[in-house]
Amino acid sequence: MGRKVTVATCALNQWALDFEGNCRRILKSIKIAKSRGAKYRLGPELEICGYGCWDHYHESDTLLHSFHVLAKLLGSSITQNIICDVGMPVMHRNVRYNCRVIFLNRKILLIRPKMALANEGNYHELRWFTPWSRSRQTEEYFLPRMLQELTNQETVPFGDAVLATLDTCIGSEICEELWTPYSPHVDMGLDGVEIITNASSSHHVLRKAHARVDLVTMATTKNGGIYLLANQKGCDGDRLYYDGCAMIAMNGRIFAQGTQFSLEDVEVLTATLDLEDVRSYRAEISSRNLAASKVNPYPRVKVNFALSCCDDLQELVSELVSEPVEWTYHTPEEEISLGPACWLWDFLRRSRQAGFFLPLSGGVDSAATACLVFSMCHLVCEAVRNGNEQVLADVRALVDESSYTPQDPRELCGRLLTTCYMASENSSLETGCRATELTQQIGSYHVSLSIDPAVKAVMGIFSLVTGKRPLFAAHGGSSRENLALQNVQARIRMVLAYLFAQLSLWSRGARGGLLVLGSANVDESLLGYLTKYDCSSADINPIGGISKTDLRAFVQFCVDRFQLPALRAILSAPATAELEPLANGQLSQTDEEDMGMTYAELSIFGRLRKIAKTGPYSMFCKLLNMWKDIYTPRQVAEKVRRFFSKYSMNRHKMTTLTPAYHAENYSPDDNRFDLRPFLYNTEWPWQFRCIEHQVAGLENRAQPSPQDPEV
Repeated sequence: MGRKVTVATCALNQWALDFEGNCRRILKSIKIAKSRGAKYRLGPELEICGYGCWDHYHESDTLLHSFHVLAKLLGSSITQNIICDVGMPVMHRNVRYNCRVIFLNRKILLIRPKMALANEGNYHELRWFTPWSRSRQTEEYFLPRMLQELTNQETVPFGDAVLATLDTCIGSEICEELWTPYSPHVDMGLDGVEIITNASSSHHVLRKAHARVDLVTMATTKNGGIYLLANQKGCDGDRLYYDGCAMIAMNGRIFAQGTQFSLEDVEVLTATLDLEDVRSYRAEISSRNLAASKVNPYPRVKVNFALSCCDDLQELVSELVSEPVEWTYHTPEEEISLGPACWLWDFLRRSRQAGFFLPLSGGVDSAATACLVFSMCHLVCEAVRNGNEQVLADVRALVDESSYTPQDPRELCGRLLTTCYMASENSSLETGCRATELTQQIGSYHVSLSIDPAVKAVMGIFSLVTGKRPLFAAHGGSSRENLALQNVQARIRMVLAYLFAQLSLWSRGARGGLLVLGSANVDESLLGYLTKYDCSSADINPIGGISKTDLRAFVQFCVDRFQLPALRAILSAPATAELEPLANGQLSQTDEEDMGMTYAELSIFGRLRKIAKTGPYSMFCKLLNMWKDIYTPRQVAEKVRRFFSKYSMNRHKMTTLTPAYHAENYSPDDNRFDLRPFLYNTEWPWQFRCIEHQVAGLENRAQPSPQDPEV
């Protein structure tokens, strides 16, 4: 009796609505899986159309073209003699479902709809799909005529069922179902399902990888069994980066680990495992067996096919059983260096632009953005050295040289990244020197210019029309004048950034345009500490979902990782916008003084507001305890008031925020993650009055009681 099975899962860099490319990558993954002896291949969620189609799911074209691709897969010789499990949207009885379509040798075995939809944070699946609510029930699905002719099937099972092959039983979960309080794998495992599959489209968030691994290992620790997880990877058209981490686990141990960040469009994992290990593991867990005796059975779709070999002697001399491995995790600094870099590469090659343009200020944020592009160049050169033909073809198309082969990241950075230091009369010599030194070390094409003539021209127009000449506060002007003069400088930098992005390569005799990179971090965006339509307005922002604290740690990491000593001076310099006049040649303005809070405090405010879901009063109550050894209740109250006043006053800026790589769960992204009004009563009268009431009570309680008079 055969016992050893070889199974395959994968991570694919799919792209929303790229049916041609998606089909090609699916077929390539199946071909690789077969070449390694696999009899079952699992792919990511909605891999045929790409997960991030969003409102395109409402279009009949998306359903139609998905069936076109499915027909091509069914008819391909590559998909023969292996059970293929692919993801696509399916409409059944006028209801749209997120489905797995499982087929073998031109026959569809089962269409399994998703039963628990992701509908929080970045996910809004209930907008497009309906969950299948009939547990352990199936219906007949009438195939489109194009498939009936191909499969010679009129109907196929549709619903919550499992596959019974000649040697084992296979059940499906889809992404969110693994994260629910009572996942389907629990009852499936109790009902004798030995191989559980999970097709995911799970995006990267800093420090999240362990949660996914823990869920899979815990599922098979308690219930035994083999668990395959597939995931999408890369940027499929928006702010998210899907971070792979495909895996194969058995009985609480990992047997195959996929990469989290990679430029490989197709990554296939296989493992050869012994079904008897599952059976013996389960047999000795008496509590599990007692529960199994009471479980309601799943409908079984019988499949005349075996995943294992029927010849015991041949099994003995065939490939050895896979050994368990220890999962290796990236540090947060490594995650930042790799995730946004891979996202930038996908965005650049798929947008068919010729490179990036980055306004470089000499501060930490823009330096971190430059380091991410440099990290991308390292990844590209490494991929080419390792024989990645797709990356080589893409980079040749970008630089418009059919014989070009990148070898040195600095040389490649000079081709793909143009940096620009835009000085003003308020800029210090030190920031310019820091920016120039960094560009020399990463190799970017660098330009330095002065924005003063443009600022004077714009202010001249205003003075000509109004007869008024606004002054900085340092020269006797009001706060309104001071802020307006700062904003003019910032906005002129944005105009110049786009001008140079469009014509910089033209001026050098090269083709194409450049994508403008923004470099506002998540904390500054949250508070609105940026000028609307300044250099924070860009095409994309790779650091817009990363905190200042994490960015500083990342820049420190880059000093040694990429041998960039210029970053030390940038890290040691105070953060400043340099928009106000210098005082005797020295800085008169720092970011934290402007904001009235530190970046560390701002991160805490951000996490409490979004992740802990606190309003002003609840945040004050939590911070009273967190900061009891640092601040008095009144000081805590003042900080909370200041944060919410500034946050609400500037929330309108989030509606125009540059699309940013999503890396933090307290991101203020107004597009679809952090849905809030942008017109607030910025005085928060009721909420602040509640805080003041508590502060007054605490202060009264802290006052010493009067002494009794002497007798």
